Amino acid sequence: MKHLTLLALALTLIVSICVAKSPYQSVLQHSRIRGRPHGPNVCAMQKIQGTDKKYFTNCKQWYHRKICGKPTVISYECCPGYEKVQGEKGCPAALPLVNIYNTLGVVGATTTQMYSDRAQLRGEIEGPGSFTFFAPSNEAWAALPTEILDALVSNVNIELLNALHYHMVNKRLTSDDLKHGAAFSSMYQDFDVHIHHYSNGIITVNCARLVKTDQHATNGIVHVVDRVITAITQDVGSLLDIDDDLETLRTAVAAAGLTTMLENEGHYTIFAPTNEAFEKIPPDTLTRILGDPVALKDMLNYHILKNMHCSESIVSGTPLETLQGTTLEVGCDGDEMTLNGKAIIQSKDKLGTNGVVHYINELLIPDSAKTLMELAEGSTVTTATKMFVDAGLSTHLSGSEAITMLAPQNDAFKGSLTMTGEMKKLMRNHLIKDKLSSKGLYHGQELETLGGLKLRVFVYRNNLCIENACIAAHDKTGRFATMLTVDKVLAPPMGTVMDVLKADNRFSTLVGAIQKAGLTELLNKPGASTVFAPTNAAFQAMPSAELNKLMGNSQQLASFLKQHMAEELLVSGGVTSHTRVKVMQGERLELGLRNQTMYVNRVPVVDADLMATNGVVHALNAIIKPLPPKVQSDQAAGSVVMTRTAAVRSGTRVLRNDDLFQKVMKSRSSRTITRVQ
Repeated sequence: MKHLTLLALALTLIVSICVAKSPYQSVLQHSRIRGRPHGPNVCAMQKIQGTDKKYFTNCKQWYHRKICGKPTVISYECCPGYEKVQGEKGCPAALPLVNIYNTLGVVGATTTQMYSDRAQLRGEIEGPGSFTFFAPSNEAWAALPTEILDALVSNVNIELLNALHYHMVNKRLTSDDLKHGAAFSSMYQDFDVHIHHYSNGIITVNCARLVKTDQHATNGIVHVVDRVITAITQDVGSLLDIDDDLETLRTAVAAAGLTTMLENEGHYTIFAPTNEAFEKIPPDTLTRILGDPVALKDMLNYHILKNMHCSESIVSGTPLETLQGTTLEVGCDGDEMTLNGKAIIQSKDKLGTNGVVHYINELLIPDSAKTLMELAEGSTVTTATKMFVDAGLSTHLSGSEAITMLAPQNDAFKGSLTMTGEMKKLMRNHLIKDKLSSKGLYHGQELETLGGLKLRVFVYRNNLCIENACIAAHDKTGRFATMLTVDKVLAPPMGTVMDVLKADNRFSTLVGAIQKAGLTELLNKPGASTVFAPTNAAFQAMPSAELNKLMGNSQQLASFLKQHMAEELLVSGGVTSHTRVKVMQGERLELGLRNQTMYVNRVPVVDADLMATNGVVHALNAIIKPLPPKVQSDQAAGSVVMTRTAAVRSGTRVLRNDDLFQKVMKSRSSRTITRVQ
């Protein structure tokens, strides 16, 4: 009991430590584990091929061997705070603890060290104190535009000193102290530096990534960053105000009443469309959205993320929630930041006090700001869209009417697509009055079409269907209307089951049999049944004597027909691999799907979903016969045979095992267990 208590305590401590770890520390720990075979204090690093960018590795990146879609090379380096010793494995020695100035040299930030000398900062960072220095790497200084660097080094006592002081905080901050969304007063006029600590372990300061973290010094700590940072004094609203390339966006933001929000506190990410992005939109569409306050606000909120994301925080495609309520897939392709898989971001990381702005050259229009016509563009329902237009229904698709469009997928249309009067009527019946959501539909619900028909809703375990057409994709909810993508062209009911059978010459023998058996009224009355209807070919395939005997006995004929009639309405879309239905007489029928063909007791359905007002008809070219009782699958039967064979072959071994069992039961430990019980 004592050992169990100690074990439980140890596990609790381990879990507590793991839960308390910051994302950065968790990734660092994973890198340590991967580097352990190479010696103590070795970390595995992933370097993007063709660049100097390195990352501590997490589990996903380790197995994918990719960052931002680019292949990586694994290298093994000393973990932060350690160094190699000649002749020994790994990195067994801790780095010497020296002042910040000397630490800059130890961690390779020699350009920052040099500029600290020139700006007469050396004495301060060699002396007493407790500082945090976000030190730009040598590459960061080299990447600085020439005019900015010249301005700094031409006035080292003021401009360069101020710039370096902005990289410093007057207290020691380890990576654990760098919490997401935190801000710390810098040593340059107390202007804040803004910290973001992302769930993938990346830490940024003013959108600069920390590439060497937690380099301790006697008088503070050094974090090496991948760019030179500058003081932030304006909110993101002000950033939009001063850029002429965002004039159209600025006007739209004001019209939508979002100006105040962008001036207030927050942590926004704005994907700001340029004037050029607005110009790419068809004038009619742009005029409509700009003139509709609801659509305009939805569109602008679709460009704003709820949380702040610098470009360096993105190492793979991630769905991020917008203020509009839906998500954007924010990813990267090498150095390019992407939106919904497209490299449309032309300028990154314009930082404000309450967020960050990324410039994009395409306008993002969410579904909630689109008409039905716009929802259908570039989707799998282009054929249906053309059919609606050809049927003279385009005003419904581009207007402000509250409707729901049932849009069959392109491959649902078979044969000739000539626009006849009947086809126009059919397409009109694909438009339902009112704006609906598939989540709000229920079994037995009736939906009225613009053509005046009532369509039924069927809810199955695996599908949601409207008559014979089942939902094939997520809803697309537009500004005024909804598009439901369906897998089939709608087949509205055109009469009772009996009417459907009479109207089809393939069922003339069946119709005669129904009348002879006295079941006409059953198939004409209101209800919800499924008829698996044998065609004339099915009856002709029966032996003549058997068919004549059946047709000569009305009672036997009625029983035979009821074995083909189910007591529920089941369209083909509601059938799974093992569906069973109760028939009016006889054993349940077993239905299944194979290669998109529906089977009933292993008989293929040759024409499914002939819809009626009181049921549905599925045509068969063979008579349904009962399945043998409890037919086992070959696999199950084989398993039984193998088990029996194994038992026969290992008879001696079975006996031996039985002898062993008896010995165990007579053993001392077994008797002890019995007494305890």
